[in-house]
Amino acid sequence: MTISDPIADMLTRIRNAIMVRHDSVPIPASKLKLAITRILKNEGFINDYEVLKDKPHRVIKIYLKYDDKNQPILSGLERVSRPGLRAYVQRKEISRVYGGLGIAIISTAQGLMTGQQAWRQGIGGELLCYVW
Repeated sequence: MTISDPIADMLTRIRNAIMVRHDSVPIPASKLKLAITRILKNEGFINDYEVLKDKPHRVIKIYLKYDDKNQPILSGLERVSRPGLRAYVQRKEISRVYGGLGIAIISTAQGLMTGQQAWRQGIGGELLCYVW
């Protein structure tokens, strides 16, 4: 099976796992997906992650985070830039997501970072997705 947009596939797997209240979700690994997962962990949207190397292909196992009422901390994921229509932003075009409650993930020349980090450094890049 060939996946034309691996980032959208990753976000969809996470979204589907949250809808059925799974504790974790396995995702085929890549450097970009691992960087997105690190950002989600640092921003507090997921509990933890680990890279499993025992299979023929590496897999990222993401442990999802829920509050005490079993409601997901991660309530939304939206892919912005896609293979058919890339979305690039400059520093002044980086918007706040849900009034600062969410984050934008941007691919810059200095690597993947949140929209707020890119804005502070004064750089733009490809707007990959919104997370809230």
